Parts: sequence; structure tokens; C-alpha cells
Amino acid sequence: MTAIAAFLRKTPVIRLQDYFEAGGFTSLATVDWTRPEAEVVEPLIKAVDNMSDNEKQRVVLDAGRVEALADEPGQNALQNVVLNRAVFDLLEGANNRSLWVFLNEPNRFRLAEEVRYNDERRRGRSWSGFEVQKGCAVRRDPMSVAAFTKAIRDHFATPHVHVDVFDRHRVILDDQECDLVQVAVYREGRPEDMLGFDANSRLSRRIVKPVFEAALTYEADTGVVEVVARTREDREDLTAFMARDLLGIDFDGKHIPAREYDLSMLLKPFDFPTDDEDGIMSVTVKELRLMEIGERGERITLESMSGAERSIWEMAEARIGLDIGGTGHVLPIATEVPEWIITRARFTIKFHPGPQRGHGKSLTLTVTMPHGCNLKDMTAHERLIGEKYLRRWGILTDTAEIGGLLD
Repeated sequence: MTAIAAFLRKTPVIRLQDYFEAGGFTSLATVDWTRPEAEVVEPLIKAVDNMSDNEKQRVVLDAGRVEALADEPGQNALQNVVLNRAVFDLLEGANNRSLWVFLNEPNRFRLAEEVRYNDERRRGRSWSGFEVQKGCAVRRDPMSVAAFTKAIRDHFATPHVHVDVFDRHRVILDDQECDLVQVAVYREGRPEDMLGFDANSRLSRRIVKPVFEAALTYEADTGVVEVVARTREDREDLTAFMARDLLGIDFDGKHIPAREYDLSMLLKPFDFPTDDEDGIMSVTVKELRLMEIGERGERITLESMSGAERSIWEMAEARIGLDIGGTGHVLPIATEVPEWIITRARFTIKFHPGPQRGHGKSLTLTVTMPHGCNLKDMTAHERLIGEKYLRRWGILTDTAEIGGLLD
């Protein structure tokens, strides 16, 4: 009950009243919603704890969905799709806004979950990007959507497929937005058997049919299709179906290359230039992972802990003899002269305290050669800052500036 208690305490009583009165819960004890908020929440927590197992589990699941969209990425996803922005924008509190959409625009709430699913996996292992023709209108008429659905049903040999097509946007650099159309795909997988307990608490096997989700977005201004799906082959096939049935074009399978990162400038002390308006106080390299060229079976990791009196480069010079004034060779103290490359770096961007930045918050970036970076796991604002400076410092080296792919 700890998670539910926290959810109930963080959500305005007026919204909780809407939820419980609309839910048709028969095992919930009577709650006096007219009392002051402080006198309602604790009795409500006890009342929920005493509900029937089925109804209490329903509250747990609903609260989990609502809270999943109560952080910054979730709120951005809701803002992407909510219809009544006039009400949504005036509501105070993330839980309040999330639960309001859950109750009043349940279909849009599900679309926000689809936006979140897509954006969380963007640039990850299950993501691919493709260049197609610009300026296409995404077809949404019943015949086109039915053709797209049939193609998926036939390709995956499944009787059940659900497709959503809807407009959204994405924030890119300099607070600009790009307009997208997202296509969410749900398909039923092959039946699987798994262990479970029956109504008499006896262990038994039961058949389940999992549902697999995929998401595609199309940006008309750039002609970019991004797709999140389980395998590379699935991503190519889904994009081909979308191009043919929803965009009315041929698909040539032209991939957008993966982002590339270069850490070679960190083989010697590096000055991290920043803009005053971003409020950055310092940038510190906290970790370097190095590999000797020709020795792929071994790596050395150097980490500068809090309170360290020397920089990571001074540590590298002392520990492995790295010539920090040169190009990555070691000093003559070594018996041989290996050459090092950096395979991973972690550095911290520390901000000045400010009204919108709290008490000197910090942002930790981890870059792994050649394609890895933790930017995709961050909030929209953090991604924008990280993106900007990784390019500025020459660490992010790809030159493709294709609409939302800058994000």
C-alpha cells in the first residue's frame, strides 16, 4: 500500500473524488469528501486498503498508469495529445493533470502512453530511422488504414491488430517544435503457456497471447520515418507498409545512419565552452575508459571521485603515463609505447543556482564509442542541453540535421 498511499497523498482530493465516484467501486467504504483535505486522505487510504482484492488491484493498476505520465516526459506526452488544452493547462499538479485526462479523455490518455512508449525507446536498440519522400499527407481514411492493418495481420500471421493514427509534436533545439503523425500498432503474438494460480490457489498452466506494440512517426517537413519495433526486419517491414498504404509512396529502405561520437579530444585537457544564458557553472570529466590499440581484451577505467585534488588527465598521466600534452601516447617511463583510445567518458555539467534550476543542479552525460549515449534517458530539457553541447564540443560528430532527429 505504500505506493498507493503516496499516490493518494500527491493527488488533489477533488480529483480523487472524481475517480472513485466514476469507478463504480462497491467495496469502498463511504468517504466524506466535504471535509478538509487533510481529514480525507488518511481515512481514504484505510478505505482503499480494506477494499476487495480485485477492486484494490484495479486502483493499483490505474494509479500506476496515472503516475507513469506524471513526470516531465509523461506530461509532455499528455500535452501532445490532449484535446481540451484550456482546462489541462490550468490544472495544478502533475498527478492532477494526468488523472484528469485519464478520467475525461481516456482515449487521449492511451495515445499519450503511446507517445511515451515511442519517445522512451527513441535512438535505442529497438529504433530505426528512414528517409522517405517529403510533404506526404498521411492517409487516415478507412480503406487505407484497413490495407495497412491487413498487411500487418498477414505478415505476422495474427488475427488481431489494432492501429491508431494521430497528430502530435516534438520539441527540438531552441524550443522549436516539429509536427509529426504517429502510428501506433498493437498485434497479438503466438500463444504461450505459463504457470499461474487458479481460483482455488492451485498451480496450473494457462495459455496467454501476448500483445506486441510498435510505433512509427512521420515528419512531413523532412520526410523522416522513425520506427520502434522488436527487430530490424520488423522495423523495415512496418515502414514499407506505412509508405505504401498510408503515404502512397515507394519505400527504398534508405536508413538514417546511427549517431556517431568521437572522444579523441579528451586524450588531453579540454576546455568545454558554454553560453552564459544556459547558466552552466562547470563541466568536469569524472571518468575515462581507455583501451590500448591492439589490446582489445583489456580496458582501463579511471574515475575521479568527489573531492579529488587532481583532474582526470593528471590522474591518467600519473597512473598510466598518458602524455596529456601530446596525442595519446605514453611517457618514456613505460617499457613500451602503447597508444590509447577512449572508449567511454562520463562528465558532469553543473549549473548555477537559479529560480528554475534549483540548488545548483547537475547533468551527467555518459558517452560510449561509437554510438552510445544516455541522452535518450533524460528529460526533454536535459536532452536539448546535452545535444547542444555534445555538438559544440565536437563529441557528437554526425552532420545529419533532419528535423526532430536533432533532439
